[in-house]
Amino acid sequence: MPRFVLVTYGSLGDLHPTLALAHELRRRGHEAIVATSESYRARVTAQGLQFVPVRPDLSLANPELVRRVMDGQRGSEYLMRELVFPNIRDMHTDLAAAAVGADFLVASELAYAVPLVAARLNLPWAFFALSPISFLSVHDPVVLPGPAFLRHLQKIGPRTNRFILRVARTASHSWWAPLRALRRELSLRPAASPLFNGKYSPHLNLALFSPLLQAPQPDWPARTHQPGFCFFDELESDATPSPLPAAIATFLAAGPPPIVFTLGSAAVQVAEDFYLHSARAAQLLGRRALLLLGPNPPPPGLPPSILAWDYLPYAQIFPHAAAIVHQGGVGTSAQALRAGRPMVIVPFAHDQFDNAARLTRLGSGRTLARARYTPTSAAQALAALLDDPLPAQLAADHATRLRTERGITAACDALEHALNVTPVR
Repeated sequence: MPRFVLVTYGSLGDLHPTLALAHELRRRGHEAIVATSESYRARVTAQGLQFVPVRPDLSLANPELVRRVMDGQRGSEYLMRELVFPNIRDMHTDLAAAAVGADFLVASELAYAVPLVAARLNLPWAFFALSPISFLSVHDPVVLPGPAFLRHLQKIGPRTNRFILRVARTASHSWWAPLRALRRELSLRPAASPLFNGKYSPHLNLALFSPLLQAPQPDWPARTHQPGFCFFDELESDATPSPLPAAIATFLAAGPPPIVFTLGSAAVQVAEDFYLHSARAAQLLGRRALLLLGPNPPPPGLPPSILAWDYLPYAQIFPHAAAIVHQGGVGTSAQALRAGRPMVIVPFAHDQFDNAARLTRLGSGRTLARARYTPTSAAQALAALLDDPLPAQLAADHATRLRTERGITAACDALEHALNVTPVR
């Protein structure tokens, strides 16, 4: 029985596609081990999957960590310089132990010790990208966190974009010094930056996002296959889906579809006044609303037209929405696209700025900067979507297209093919 070890870090938007792949690989008769942060142990084992903890434990339960990681300007730098690369030795140690007896390794973004483990154990491996920012194409440039003037420069063309990436590569060179030192100690030859070309696999790279966000580009890494989104809930077909809570079902039946406001699993930890402004925006519009609060308290004095709830599976609730307001995480974005509802995106950090720009470019969404998110601005953005039939029609068209994609099946087909054809070096 071939053994796959799947490695991931991040939010639920990172974990869920990994669980989807693990489930499907196991269904096909393979052994699938999920290696991720200790804080996800219960979620993984609850799915009946094998779990292996790997450091660092990037826990969303640490409010100070989340606050710094979700900083719109410096969050990515803090994540890399203070959390990922200083702990690369621990990551390597844990992954090397997890990979004993494995036949194939599968790595997400941030799992930068996987290429080292694969090289030492002579194992084939795959890299998977959950959003276009992982590929940094100069032909379809990504929106990076940072000064707005960069986004205007990017419009000039590929040559300018190559220059911007060279500057970024130089500026971030010191961040991954611990990984370079570890490679030397392990007698591995020097490699490119793991923030750029050094994270790609020579065996297989998977674009686990729809061509709606980005179609294949000429400068994507070699051996890249684009299966599309891998929706975790698709694999829950063995049992009847859980019904919505009675209070939610009653609320939905009591009036027109509500606007759903959510911030995913990471940004929700630093929501600040997002839900207060959201409730007031809904009232300005005279619309019903559902606030998915996470750990946050409900805003005071909510009218009966606005319901506050901690969490609901997006696949269940998004199809009932009139519109969706969210943070632009790729997992949330994928579910909003699949639901076929217009959306307002309020990006906080990391790939969310780029995802927001791509969703806006599709015509079914609008981007509203976090610093400018007020009751009035949110109401205006929502009114522009809800008063015009075109965004709703485009959103429905996008959902129809997504239904033709078979992300999990295609991704596991590609993994099996790579396992069977890749010679061990």
